Amino acid sequence: MSESSICPKCQSPYGYPTGSSMMCPECGHEWNPNENTPATETETIADDVVKDANGTILQNGDTVIIIKDLPVKGSSKPIKSGTKVKNIKLTHGDHNIDCKVEGFGAMGLKSQFVRKSN
Repeated sequence: MSESSICPKCQSPYGYPTGSSMMCPECGHEWNPNENTPATETETIADDVVKDANGTILQNGDTVIIIKDLPVKGSSKPIKSGTKVKNIKLTHGDHNIDCKVEGFGAMGLKSQFVRKSN
């Protein structure tokens, strides 16, 4: 396995070429394998910080509580306020939390609609 196929952001060994650059299928990071400038720890932390509605920093595996009723496409009932969601996974994009909500299944949530559980 080539050293250039290892993602510099998440260390995934599954990087693949996309013309003149490499792409990570796990985190979506794109990099130039000819450059030897890995992201510094400060840059990585700044990109990966996800905060809840109260400004508390969230991490993978946290438990959160939904703070308002959220409508779900394809369902006649919303996810109720106060629903506890365990073992979240942080992602990049508009819906930056992937999780499984009991009674609804796997879905993406926006961090602005949750608060970290104690």
